[in-house]
Amino acid sequence: MLTLPQKVGLSDAPQVLAGLSQALEAAPAQAPLELDASALLDFDSAVLAVLLECQRRAQASGRRLTLVGAPPKLAELARVYGLSELLWPEAAAA
Repeated sequence: MLTLPQKVGLSDAPQVLAGLSQALEAAPAQAPLELDASALLDFDSAVLAVLLECQRRAQASGRRLTLVGAPPKLAELARVYGLSELLWPEAAAA
């Protein structure tokens, strides 16, 4: 399982994305990809860019990335930006 750190802001986003990208590449091809956001405490809209890029990279490799443990503030931020369906497609399908 991949994990987000406690803080993801504009200045942290490049390093966070680089670390997650390495983890995505290292993950076994058939393994389910889950990204745990439960540790996330301090973030801004830059986290959405990180999440969308992780989704894009997973899809490009033919895999699905599931975001789990998202704090309510993250879900609300995604809703405000109109990104809920992209970050949680399984919820949109239900």
